[in-house]
Amino acid sequence: MASVLIVGCGYIGQRVAARLRARGAAVTGLVRTDVAAQDLRNHAIRALQADLDATDPRALRVGGFSDIFYFAPPPPQGETDTRMAAFLEALDAGSAPRRIVYISTSAVYGDCQGRWITEAEPVKPVTARGQRRLDAENRLCGWAQDHGVEWIILRVPGIYGPGKLPLARLRAGTPVLRETDAPYTNRIHGDDLAAICVAAMDGAQANTHYNVSDGHPSNMTDYFFRVADAAGLPRPPVVVRAEAEQVFTPGMLSFLQDSRRMKNGKLITELGIRLQYPDLDAGLKSCFE
Repeated sequence: MASVLIVGCGYIGQRVAARLRARGAAVTGLVRTDVAAQDLRNHAIRALQADLDATDPRALRVGGFSDIFYFAPPPPQGETDTRMAAFLEALDAGSAPRRIVYISTSAVYGDCQGRWITEAEPVKPVTARGQRRLDAENRLCGWAQDHGVEWIILRVPGIYGPGKLPLARLRAGTPVLRETDAPYTNRIHGDDLAAICVAAMDGAQANTHYNVSDGHPSNMTDYFFRVADAAGLPRPPVVVRAEAEQVFTPGMLSFLQDSRRMKNGKLITELGIRLQYPDLDAGLKSCFE
């Protein structure tokens, strides 16, 4: 029976845990706060509590897990992922896992000017968010190679699903960029992402990257409009790019710097994935049933 650790066991981690526990795996979730730890226990998931920003890795000492999923986000500032560095330092090399699956971001590709891209696209992040994720990818690959551990990196775009929709933003009437100025974006339903994570851990392929997407990119404005329509809310007001730079948060502005359309053929072929929600219409319908 697999002994699994999920680092950052939140929205996606708990969906992965449910799939694994259904087939008899022993699952532990590593989280930071008391509230998150109690939430795991409420879902019958063993909780390991640590703050990767503050805990001495030598005191944490993580070992004895056959499979590790790393879903923890990087710090909000800087160009390196010090949390990934701390976690890798805490891993007991004497009882290293068989495989580590890491959720990265499609932002590592940088701005592709709306082109369709595959995993062969060179990485060239233009935002600090993308640079932190690429730093984490490189640290993980280096550690895994040094310790004979398999790795899989999932380059993931926007995640949506029940409980993970921008409803508060829509209710507040926060403006969006007009569609003619909006870059291409990609997305994946949370339940499909959880299935992909499990398939990546189980798959015959190792030491590789996968683009994760439903294969139907659009743009962020179209996404907000369609969520508003599905939720029965007014569509948000529209601004031009110059206005957006005055009213958008720095986080939202960072998403306007990249434009790409991601092909998911490798994911579908190598992992045998059959998406439950292959487009936004199907995915949004599930959020309001």
